Amino acid sequence: MAKENRFSNNISIRNKQASFEYELLDKYIAGIALKGTEIKSIREGKVNLEDGYCYFNNGELFVKGVRISEYSQGTHYNHDATRERKLLLKKAELVKLERKTEEKGFTVVPTKLFINEKGLAKIEVALARGKKLHDKRDSIKERDIKRELSRVKF
Repeated sequence: MAKENRFSNNISIRNKQASFEYELLDKYIAGIALKGTEIKSIREGKVNLEDGYCYFNNGELFVKGVRISEYSQGTHYNHDATRERKLLLKKAELVKLERKTEEKGFTVVPTKLFINEKGLAKIEVALARGKKLHDKRDSIKERDIKRELSRVKF
């Protein structure tokens, strides 16, 4: 009998709330500094990006609020589920992002967490501007129109 593998290399976890709350302007792919049990939990798909946000500290970018659940078979070496994680970007990208976030109304939010073809966990972060209430209404209206059109086609 074949043993089921609970780990997957085709993980792609999206933050759907980010595109509703923010207008996404520029996207970057960043590496994440992880501990051993964190990558195992990611491969099981136990990640929540909904409350995540990014901030700068001494010229380095960190993500906070991303919940990577504890590994079920971890021992006392298991990680803290809500700890801050350092994001790995090129220096030029960090400088550009930091300059933009100092302007009023801009922030950096995580939009997607995935495992690339080499088996490394990557996170897609976006430079974003908060939407106003009428912008959110437009998003809802567009989504409803697309849904109605897809129903009519079939």
